[in-house]
Amino acid sequence: MNQRIDVGTVRIGAAMAVPAVLGRLGADASSVCAEAGIDIGLFDDPDNLISNAARIHLLNLCVSRTGCKHFGLLVGQRASLPLFGLVGFLVQHSPDVGTALRNFVRFLHLHVHGTAPTLAVNGRRASFGYEIHQPRIESVDQLADAGVAAGFNILRTLCGPDWLPVEVQFAHPKPKDTSPFSRFFGAPLRFDAEQNAVVFSADWLDHQMPGADSELRRLLQKQIDALEAKHVDAFHEQVRAVLKTALLTSHGTADQIAGLFSMHSRTLHRHLQACGTSFQELLDEGRFSVAKQMLEDSSAGVSEIAATLDYSNASAFTRAFRRWSGTTPAAWRTDQRKTSGRKPQSTGGRNS
Repeated sequence: MNQRIDVGTVRIGAAMAVPAVLGRLGADASSVCAEAGIDIGLFDDPDNLISNAARIHLLNLCVSRTGCKHFGLLVGQRASLPLFGLVGFLVQHSPDVGTALRNFVRFLHLHVHGTAPTLAVNGRRASFGYEIHQPRIESVDQLADAGVAAGFNILRTLCGPDWLPVEVQFAHPKPKDTSPFSRFFGAPLRFDAEQNAVVFSADWLDHQMPGADSELRRLLQKQIDALEAKHVDAFHEQVRAVLKTALLTSHGTADQIAGLFSMHSRTLHRHLQACGTSFQELLDEGRFSVAKQMLEDSSAGVSEIAATLDYSNASAFTRAFRRWSGTTPAAWRTDQRKTSGRKPQSTGGRNS
């Protein structure tokens, strides 16, 4: 728990089920892990660290060696809050579901870099998502499936057996066989979505959690605060991770992001200043990233992109984009498509 977590690393706890699932499917876990360059002994302790790239490589190799196209889903089905260490226990002893999820989003960066949970509320619906923001690694579909399944399990644990999702979303294409997904989630599925997320009624956020121990929660929070103090420089990475999804769902203001982390906006600004950055710098970076994604992967017009990024008009967005890139959105889009030869999708780009 006291190990330094570098960018792109994760506690192996969330992947603890890999050897068991391999065995269930008739594969030799030691051989598959060795082929992936991973010591199977890492799975003996959930606090051991593994890089996200190595975890994704292992999951994809597991698919290849077992022939099971939904291997990541099977791993995620076995995820539970205790596997997330101190953060998982704090979540279990939060007073209500909304606080529990915000604690999970707020503090998971102490264990994980390269991916991040997200929570967004839009009217009467809430979405508990899983953002993968580490570039230049192989297909992340298996990791996304595992993350969404884990999120589903977390919500079921917090809300109880009466809880059901409204929809389950995946940012990857629809697989040939969706029956394993339908059986597990028991809810409408949407693929090629903007995010990997479980969508549910926002009313559940006020659901009180029986058995929550306030004194234990205080002690856990004290331990987490001490751990966070050692990794204060990692906070801006967590804000960066959630901003992209927040912008796409119109929840990208400083007050909204601060609320996501259960803090006042002044506290948010202070933490970011301690990291050597500012909210405006991260907001501009996030807007530039989303703008490039929409320009490259969708047919959305400049006015539509400007509205998505909460600019007052297309001219304001164009000025900002020129400041970031040295060119206009239209010129950038043309250059990118000449270089890649890609055609735009009919809908907005998805998170990756």
